[in-house]
Amino acid sequence: MKKRLQTAFSQRQYMLSQDFELYYYNDHDLSTVSMHTHPYYEFYFFLEGDVSMQIGSSVYTPGYGDIMLIPPMLSHRLLIHSTTVPYRRFVLWISHDYGQHLLALSPDYGYLPEYVQEHQTCLFHTDQVSFNSVQSKILRLLEEMHGSRFGREAQLSLCINDLLLLLNRIVYTKNHPKVQAEEPPLFQRLSEYIEEHLDEELSLDRLASTFFVSKYHISHVFKDNLGISIHQYITKKRLALCREAMTADVPINDIYLSCGFSDYSSFYRAFKKEYGISPKEYQDSQITHLMH
Repeated sequence: MKKRLQTAFSQRQYMLSQDFELYYYNDHDLSTVSMHTHPYYEFYFFLEGDVSMQIGSSVYTPGYGDIMLIPPMLSHRLLIHSTTVPYRRFVLWISHDYGQHLLALSPDYGYLPEYVQEHQTCLFHTDQVSFNSVQSKILRLLEEMHGSRFGREAQLSLCINDLLLLLNRIVYTKNHPKVQAEEPPLFQRLSEYIEEHLDEELSLDRLASTFFVSKYHISHVFKDNLGISIHQYITKKRLALCREAMTADVPINDIYLSCGFSDYSSFYRAFKKEYGISPKEYQDSQITHLMH
């Protein structure tokens, strides 16, 4: 993770910004924090550490990629079990007023906070693909916050709204199996299924078995709608996901496997063919760009 995006931990429990604040912490020596409350929403995106979080009367022990949401005025504290490994996480604060502003834009922004209140649970697990997307959006937001490019304020608003909508969508999707009275077209259903299972094996045989249609029919659906084969479509989706993860400074060896490529050589060939440079060259160029 890029050190210039890191913030020294502070015991401050009030917001300096009117709308939101986002921090990346990497701490090696922290003491247990006492129970406290604050009037804003607090999101934790857990990366590493031997810790638990007591929220109300419940104690949660997060793993890599887990997300926690602590609603306003709910007492909580951090429990440190060991400092052998660093405690790394992103912390996002959202003011109550900004939350109301988002609800005025769309009730979809309120799904996650309402779910936490209704089900009395604050911890949510994510898969590798979902968390790669979350982490990429977090880092993009941090880069914008630390920068001074033209249109910064407008871009910040787009980035934070995009991140929050993604979090709501991830939890909603996990809790709502796709059951619809009127079934959408096969192409749409196939596209959504592929999007959600990019880290898995997606052969024509599997898709045909899942959707109870012939492999021949599936092939023609993609040719008719996009003009490319389903294999090309899946590869393009996986490569786009890999490229997004590279901007988050994730090791390449972790990326291609989590995005559904079975071996590095096939991933390398596909990436080079699609983008004209090697995966390492692309990642290095991103790191160089972000450092200037």
